[in-house]
Amino acid sequence: MSGERMWQRIAPDVKLGRDVKIYDFVNLYGCEIGDGTQIGPFVEIQRGVVIGKRVKVQSHSFICEGVTLEDEVFVGHGVMFINDKYPVSVLSPGAPIPERERIRVCRRAAVGSNATVLGNVTIGERALVGAGSVVTSDVPARAVVAGNPARVLRFLSEE
Repeated sequence: MSGERMWQRIAPDVKLGRDVKIYDFVNLYGCEIGDGTQIGPFVEIQRGVVIGKRVKVQSHSFICEGVTLEDEVFVGHGVMFINDKYPVSVLSPGAPIPERERIRVCRRAAVGSNATVLGNVTIGERALVGAGSVVTSDVPARAVVAGNPARVLRFLSEE
């Protein structure tokens, strides 16, 4: 981890791998971050998030409970992950807390700046989500998707 900074909030229950770089104005709690990962400024990562090795999360992104980012994923600036299709500010007395929806971004996938990824979605290995897209359903491996809702434009060649 880079040297402690004045404007970081890193809870004691955060598990950090080796050589993790965390920039200023970051809020981390109850998450796990793998070796060699970089977390840009103004990022929040919530409880239960698992981030793999060599992941890059750019500034102003929000990674909510229920998200898994596998190894070597790229998350652009201002990406929002949403884990609740029916958010409420107050629950009725005795109502159970809704279960958070899961999101998985597979190895070496990239999510472009200002994209929004809704719950119960898997973004396949080496897929590319275009900037500003709204991902409402699974993205196949190596697919290039864009739009609102995001749709497959083409597939990347095997490398």
